[in-house]
Amino acid sequence: MDKKNIKSALISVFSKDGIEPIVKELSKRDVKIYSTGGTYNFISKLGYKVIKVEDITNYPSILGGRVKTLHPKIFGGILSRRNLNQDIEETKKFEIPSIDLVIVDLYPFEKTVQAGSSEDEIIEKIDIGGIALIRAAGKNYNDVTCISSKDDYTKFLDIYIKKEGSLSIDDRKKFALNAFKNSSKYDRAIYNFFNNVENFNLKDQTKIILRYGENPHQKGSFFGDIDDIIEKIHGKELSYNNLLDVDSAIDLISEFKDEKPTFAILKHNNACGLAIRNTIEDAYKDALAADPISAFGGVLISNSDINKSTASTINDLFCEVVIAPKIHQDAIEVLKEKKNRIILILKNFPEKKSLIRSCLNGFLQQDCDAISDSQEILSYPTLKKPNQNEIQDLLFASKISKNTKSNTIVLVKNKQLLASGTGQTSRVDALNQAINKAKKFNFDLSGAVMASDAFFPFPDCAEIAHKTGISSIIQPGGSIKDNLTIDYCEKHNLSMVFTGVRHFKH
Repeated sequence: MDKKNIKSALISVFSKDGIEPIVKELSKRDVKIYSTGGTYNFISKLGYKVIKVEDITNYPSILGGRVKTLHPKIFGGILSRRNLNQDIEETKKFEIPSIDLVIVDLYPFEKTVQAGSSEDEIIEKIDIGGIALIRAAGKNYNDVTCISSKDDYTKFLDIYIKKEGSLSIDDRKKFALNAFKNSSKYDRAIYNFFNNVENFNLKDQTKIILRYGENPHQKGSFFGDIDDIIEKIHGKELSYNNLLDVDSAIDLISEFKDEKPTFAILKHNNACGLAIRNTIEDAYKDALAADPISAFGGVLISNSDINKSTASTINDLFCEVVIAPKIHQDAIEVLKEKKNRIILILKNFPEKKSLIRSCLNGFLQQDCDAISDSQEILSYPTLKKPNQNEIQDLLFASKISKNTKSNTIVLVKNKQLLASGTGQTSRVDALNQAINKAKKFNFDLSGAVMASDAFFPFPDCAEIAHKTGISSIIQPGGSIKDNLTIDYCEKHNLSMVFTGVRHFKH
């Protein structure tokens, strides 16, 4: 039978977020709900009728909760084939209730590992019963619907309401597919932990075929669950180059996620504009002012909601992609006026730990650069100290520098990117490029600050910076000739701070 009415459900979830609307709808349709432990308590406190799993199994939760649902009466109820006489007879004989819906949210194993928890705490977050429930329900998708993650709650509820309490075989099979994807990903994370590696296995990843690679004659693909990070609500399909720019944009704006309204514009993975202001529209205008020429065809990203007024201002610019954590509906309608413009909602920041790239006949792997420069790590080699406003600008500039191709120099004033020199073979060339660009767009460099992604081996950059009116410098320090740059700054009343952290990006 294609359609299956849900008459009974087993709910066992770690996170209770989003489960109440489902319980409410199930109860409204007189669905018999079974549950365990904390989930049972949660549903009971909401005032809905729920049956303890222990009342079916006649066996309590044991071993500190390690064993709750692992029982033939539970798994028999999930795995029984409703159209097979032998299964029907055995479920009657052993008084096994049918279970038509299984909702599971697994213990957060990966988050526990990422939080640096003890090994004992990590081991206890290996879900046994939950993963078994998912596999059983997924296997028997002909008769059972399996919801294996809280990310599927809204989708399930929409279908359930729309189809008046029943799901089709296609619906159940799609949820089963997702169930095995989630269980595979979960097992891979556990394997990686025990193997003490971060092993990126392409076979475990969702594959998206792209129109082409970096150039039209190259094939391209994306591997991963992109929907966990972004939601595309309008525009053409994301290309290989779009994805690289989107990745760089999200990395950059993550440095400012807790700041006041911040807007960045990127081109070829580098920021060509960035500003922090009291409103997101002002932040966009000042970001655009840094280089309105490079902004053409760029990627725009905000750390705040985009409203209609800001969208109308953005609409004057041809841009490939607009990204924000939320875009008001009337703003979306404005941005959609350009039919190919890609509009993305930033759902989550990626939890990156490793960077992997091909090299020779193998691969290079390294930890991601997770250090975001802060005032606490600064040291002050010059007698003249930057004032608090300069310190804020220095840190602002350093965060941009970290996310810009090396060699780079970044010039900033009043939390606005004035210009940057990017991807130069010489640090002096990077500085000259930045100064020339700032002057091209009529910026006054008096009182501006300068950031470098690596140390200065000679005082030449400090000298050039001073002659253009720059008042303070931030750099890692660590050159055997640091004293030459320090001496120049002392003689010419420049303040300078060291971070002790190099931020090469190649």
